[in-house]
Amino acid sequence: MTTQIIDKNETKTDVGQETSKFTVRVVMAMSGLIGIWALACLIGGLASGGVGNLIKGYISTIIGY
Repeated sequence: MTTQIIDKNETKTDVGQETSKFTVRVVMAMSGLIGIWALACLIGGLASGGVGNLIKGYISTIIGY
Protein backbone atom coordinates (compact mmCIF):
# COMPACT_ATOMS: atom_id res chain seq x y z
CA MET A 1 0.00 0.00 0.00
CA THR A 2 1.32 3.41 -0.93
CA THR A 3 0.37 6.73 0.52
CA GLN A 4 0.19 9.75 -1.71
CA ILE A 5 1.31 13.02 -0.24
CA ILE A 6 0.07 16.16 -1.87
CA ASP A 7 2.28 19.12 -1.13
CA LYS A 8 0.79 22.48 -2.04
CA ASN A 9 3.08 25.45 -1.92
CA GLU A 10 1.85 28.88 -2.76
CA THR A 11 4.38 31.47 -3.76
CA LYS A 12 3.68 35.10 -4.25
CA THR A 13 5.61 36.76 -7.03
CA ASP A 14 6.00 40.49 -7.41
CA VAL A 15 5.54 40.98 -11.14
CA GLY A 16 6.94 44.50 -11.05
CA GLN A 17 10.17 43.37 -9.43
CA GLU A 18 10.63 40.47 -11.84
CA THR A 19 10.00 42.75 -14.81
CA SER A 20 12.52 45.22 -13.42
CA LYS A 21 15.14 42.48 -12.99
CA PHE A 22 14.59 41.30 -16.55
CA THR A 23 14.83 44.84 -17.91
CA VAL A 24 18.07 45.50 -16.03
CA ARG A 25 19.58 42.29 -17.42
CA VAL A 26 18.58 43.18 -20.97
CA VAL A 27 20.02 46.70 -20.63
CA MET A 28 23.26 45.31 -19.19
CA ALA A 29 23.59 42.81 -22.03
CA MET A 30 22.97 45.49 -24.65
CA SER A 31 25.47 47.88 -23.08
CA GLY A 32 28.03 45.07 -23.02
CA LEU A 33 27.49 44.44 -26.73
CA ILE A 34 27.80 48.16 -27.47
CA GLY A 35 31.04 48.30 -25.48
CA ILE A 36 32.47 45.35 -27.39
CA TRP A 37 31.47 46.99 -30.68
CA ALA A 38 33.10 50.28 -29.63
CA LEU A 39 36.32 48.49 -28.71
CA ALA A 40 36.32 46.68 -32.07
CA CYS A 41 35.86 50.00 -33.87
CA LEU A 42 38.68 51.59 -31.89
CA ILE A 43 41.02 48.70 -32.68
CA GLY A 44 40.02 48.90 -36.36
CA GLY A 45 40.73 52.64 -36.43
CA LEU A 46 44.10 52.14 -34.80
CA ALA A 47 44.98 49.34 -37.21
CA SER A 48 44.02 51.28 -40.32
CA GLY A 49 45.58 54.66 -39.60
CA GLY A 50 47.63 54.55 -36.46
CA VAL A 51 47.38 56.60 -33.29
CA GLY A 52 48.31 59.93 -34.89
CA ASN A 53 45.72 59.75 -37.66
CA LEU A 54 43.09 58.56 -35.20
CA ILE A 55 43.67 61.55 -32.91
CA LYS A 56 43.86 63.94 -35.88
CA GLY A 57 40.57 62.61 -37.26
CA TYR A 58 38.88 62.87 -33.86
CA ILE A 59 39.97 66.49 -33.35
CA SER A 60 39.03 67.48 -36.90
CA THR A 61 35.60 65.92 -36.38
CA ILE A 62 35.01 67.93 -33.20
CA ILE A 63 36.32 71.21 -34.62
CA GLY A 64 34.80 70.73 -38.06
CA TYR A 65 37.88 71.23 -40.25
